[in-house]
Amino acid sequence: MYFFGKIITFTIRIITIMEKIIKKIAEIRTRKGFSYENMAHDLDLSTSAYRKIETGETKLTVERLVDISRILETPLNDLLDTDSQKNFNQENKDNAHGFQGFNDNIFNEYSEVSKKLIASYEQQIKDLKTEIEQLKSR
Repeated sequence: MYFFGKIITFTIRIITIMEKIIKKIAEIRTRKGFSYENMAHDLDLSTSAYRKIETGETKLTVERLVDISRILETPLNDLLDTDSQKNFNQENKDNAHGFQGFNDNIFNEYSEVSKKLIASYEQQIKDLKTEIEQLKSR
């Protein structure tokens, strides 16, 4: 039973993180004056398909997140809210001088996303290098 409780807790935390990311996207989109239609057009989606991303009806993929970051001209760290200052815990215990350490839960939650983002960036670099070589050969 304990194991299933941990799975449910972890699943709820992932959902909460995704909700925060989607909320952040909507806030930035609105602040910058982009409509659903603008975003849908730039992502090559229908307006209703984009709306479903922001309402959580459609899963937000890493690739789509990278595209949204580019369109909004907003660093992924801002969308993921991965400010390193927020990823540290500090606690004082009885008769202790204090402890400040990295929150492993945050690292684990972002680990897979980070790996996918790195792979996406590496592919973009590869594609750009290919494009540069093609332009040089003209």
